[in-house]
Amino acid sequence: MLVYPSGIDLSSATLRYLTDLLAARRREHGTRWRRLTCGRQALLVLAHLRCGHTYTQLAAGFGVGVATVYRYVAEAVEILAAHASNLATAVRSATRKAFVILDGTLLPIDRIAADRPFYSGKHKKHGMNVQVIADPLGRLLWASPALPGAVHDVKAARTHGIVDALTDAGVRCWADKGYQGAGGTVCVPYHGRWDKLSAGQRAVNVSHAKIRALGEQAIAALKTWRLLRKLRCSTTRITDLVKAILALHRVTSR
Repeated sequence: MLVYPSGIDLSSATLRYLTDLLAARRREHGTRWRRLTCGRQALLVLAHLRCGHTYTQLAAGFGVGVATVYRYVAEAVEILAAHASNLATAVRSATRKAFVILDGTLLPIDRIAADRPFYSGKHKKHGMNVQVIADPLGRLLWASPALPGAVHDVKAARTHGIVDALTDAGVRCWADKGYQGAGGTVCVPYHGRWDKLSAGQRAVNVSHAKIRALGEQAIAALKTWRLLRKLRCSTTRITDLVKAILALHRVTSR
């Protein structure tokens, strides 16, 4: 395999953050020596998460075995996932905002037609449903654990307790038509055909769409981590991957 230098569009602060976490883990476990230093392991993990490089590519680039790459990535993801913000923290942060935007996104996965629970009829592909909360400027506040793609957005929001948490905190929330009937403080556009709505209702829907469109920026920010654009790992690992990326995103967005 040919190897060439490449770059990662992340700050050195992100690299230092992950390096420090890995160094702390090694001290905790009393690790004496590894093939890669903490800094090189952190760089390997960031290349995997941000650029979507495969284990084989990383093994060739860093001069280690594929099994070693897997262990390095799994260790880092576990550490980062433990440092990710939870829903309660996100809601506390949201109380200082005028409102939040709730939206769902599908993370494509590599599955066959027989895996019906993971098939999204809306997107016509297999994937995992992740709920995203953004602030009024479209900045990512929180991303939920992953559910099978067949789960509807409003059901996913209820499963994660998002609606109840926002309602209890008195935080107003804008969402699309996929959250019809969510209740609480969730505001959705008027339902029905455009030509059947009154002029006032159409105006409200236009205003609502302009606000909600900012939530797409948060989803776009999440998917700048290219690994999430096509996941080929076990579905049981995807939640930890999302949490790990959420923890790193908090550092990159400072």
